[in-house]
Amino acid sequence: MRQTRKATTRILQAVLTAAAILGMSGLAQAADWASVIMYHRFGEDQYSSTNIRVEQFKEHIAELQNGQYTVLPLNEIVDRLEKGEELPDRTVALTIDDAYASVYDVAWPLLREAKLPFTVFVAVEGVDKQFADYMNWDQVRELRDAGVHIGHHTYSHTHLPLLSPEEIEADINLASERYEAELGFVPAIFAYPYGEYGNDVKAAIRKIGFKAAFGQQSGVSYSGHDRLELPRFAMSENYGGIGRFRLAANALPLRVTDVTPSDNVLKRNPPNFGFTIAEDYGGLNGLSCFSSNQTGGAVPIEKIGNARIEIRLASEFKPGRGRINCTLLGPDRRWRWFGSLFYIPK
Repeated sequence: MRQTRKATTRILQAVLTAAAILGMSGLAQAADWASVIMYHRFGEDQYSSTNIRVEQFKEHIAELQNGQYTVLPLNEIVDRLEKGEELPDRTVALTIDDAYASVYDVAWPLLREAKLPFTVFVAVEGVDKQFADYMNWDQVRELRDAGVHIGHHTYSHTHLPLLSPEEIEADINLASERYEAELGFVPAIFAYPYGEYGNDVKAAIRKIGFKAAFGQQSGVSYSGHDRLELPRFAMSENYGGIGRFRLAANALPLRVTDVTPSDNVLKRNPPNFGFTIAEDYGGLNGLSCFSSNQTGGAVPIEKIGNARIEIRLASEFKPGRGRINCTLLGPDRRWRWFGSLFYIPK
C-alpha cells in the first residue's frame, strides 16, 4: 500500500510539473489566431519582388507537412474567428493574389499533391482580357471545381486610395458581376490590391458587405482583430527563405488597441505612430520596432506607463507604401508580431 501511495505521489508530481512547464512555456492545444501566408508568382524569376522560387515553395510545403501545423481554408478560419471558435495552435492559411498563370502551372500541382487548401484572390481584368501571364476563366473554374477557395480582388487591381468611394464601389461591382457570370457566385472575402487601404477604402468595403478583408501588412489574424484589416505575411524571393517562413508560420499575435494614426493613408509624414498593448505579456523590454524608411536596425520607442508605445520617426516615407513592424519574443522562442502598412500620396 505504501509503495502504491509513493508511486501515485510520484505520478501526480510528474503531472503537476509537466503542467507547470506547459503553463510557463505558453504551449496551448487551442488558439484564437492563425498565420495567413501570401504569394503572387511561382518560378517567375524575372519578377523577383513578387515571385517565390520553386525550390523555396517546396521547402514551405515540406515544412507545413512536418506535423506541427494545421493548414485550413481561409474562409473556414475567418468563420471560426468571427464566431469566437478555437483553432489549433499553429493554424496556417495559404493565399495567392492576382491569379497569374504560374498559380495554375506551378503552385496548384504542388499544393494538390500535398493536399493543402489555398485561396486565390482573382484580379478580374487580367483574366477577362487574357493578359499574357494570367490564368483564364476555364482554369479558374477548374480550381473552383477542385475545391480551391476564390477571393475577391477588384476588377482593375488599381491603387484604391486614389479612387473616390463611388469609383471604388463601381470597380468592385464590375468585378462582382464578372465573378457571378463566370463562377456562379460573388466571393465574400476581399484582398486589397497592393495591401493598400485607408478609412475611406474600408468604408466602401464595409458598405458592400464583405465578410473580411486582408492587407499585406505582417502580423497574425486573431479573434479580436478588425475583420477589414486582417494581416498577411508576404513571401517573395528575398523574403521567402525557410527561416522567415518558419517565423511567420509559428508567429503569435501582438494584440494592440488605440493605434495612431487612425488612417493608413498618411496625411502627416512621418506619422506620429503609437499603440497600446492589449494583453499582459510579462514585460515589454524585448519589444522592437522597424520602419521601412530607416536603415540600420530598430527605431527608438518610448514606453508610456505599462502598455503605451510611441514612435517618432526622424525621416519621411517616400511616396507609395511604407511599413512599420513590431515584434516581441514570446514563449517557445516564437515571435509576437504586429505590422502596419501605410499609403503615402505623392
